[in-house]
Amino acid sequence: MIRVEHLNKTFRQPDGSLLTVLHDVNCEIHKGEVISIIGPSGSGKSTFLHTLNMLEPPTSGKVYVNGEDITAPDYPLAKLRHKMGMVFQNFNLFDHMTVLENITFAPVKLLHLSQTRAEQEAMELLKRVGMVHKADVYPATLSGGQKQRVAIARALAMHPDVMLLDEPTSSLDPTMVGEVLAVMRGLAQDGMTMLLVTHQLRFARDVSSRIIFMKDGGIYEDGTPEQIFEFPIHSATKAFVNRIKKLLFEIDSDDFDFYEIHTDITRFCIKYNIQAKAEHAFTLIKEVLFLHTRHIRPITVRLTHTEMTGVTALDFMVENLNETPLTDADRVKIRPQVNDIIEERTTRGFRVKLLI
Repeated sequence: MIRVEHLNKTFRQPDGSLLTVLHDVNCEIHKGEVISIIGPSGSGKSTFLHTLNMLEPPTSGKVYVNGEDITAPDYPLAKLRHKMGMVFQNFNLFDHMTVLENITFAPVKLLHLSQTRAEQEAMELLKRVGMVHKADVYPATLSGGQKQRVAIARALAMHPDVMLLDEPTSSLDPTMVGEVLAVMRGLAQDGMTMLLVTHQLRFARDVSSRIIFMKDGGIYEDGTPEQIFEFPIHSATKAFVNRIKKLLFEIDSDDFDFYEIHTDITRFCIKYNIQAKAEHAFTLIKEVLFLHTRHIRPITVRLTHTEMTGVTALDFMVENLNETPLTDADRVKIRPQVNDIIEERTTRGFRVKLLI
């Protein structure tokens, strides 16, 4: 469906110097593929997506869509925009139009559908994204997640061959991410060809037929989710997909701000979309610190979440300790509350890990 050959994109910076954002990018995208583009910030992911529908014309190289060179000077971009639906980070809805008007505007103007036909199709799309009850309201009254679902419906209203989604959940409150991911998962199941720039690694692994890892403006690694997440070739890919989020507390005595710890845990869990685990983690920390390890200070408490596997853990680490601080009675009390208890020596002491 799409073939990219030796694509380069260079920007001129305010001081006159040149910044190369894309460097010799080559790939093919086939009908029905769901491709997640991942990688560190600044690696060229969004720019690559924007060059595919000529929002950012490439400096050099070619992009072919169904065999047609869309980078040719005389290629009609309106035709290209019919083929490619684009969903942005910040929704880009028309604030002065209702939800229904936002969706019907382009099909009436560009596809020349009748208003009645456009509204019928729009209502079907709104039903598909769970927003039919908001058809007559204005975007200002919607939450971020609702706006993004409307934006997806608006893109689908043009009957695109392929959907380009540029970090569609990045500007959302974490509590709203799930509703947008659910819509995107439905599109994938329906066979829609999609290219998705995302930081949601678990979602990318679950929904994609293929993963592209970008670094330094190029495609660093390209393969199936199993290849990229389980058997990456490059160390940079491995380091990225196995990234672990951490929250650390140093407890020197019983005289510490436990309310601040509670707030920090809540923020951490909301940020990484594991808010359901916040109170559980807080309760376990309180129990271990005040019941099972009260006689041990200082102690380091670490909350970790591995984004790829979804594993969340609480580590209780004590320096210069050669054996576990837990008794058999402690384990009996803790075990029903956790998935596993791991007790192990470290180079500096001893660690108790609770998987939650």
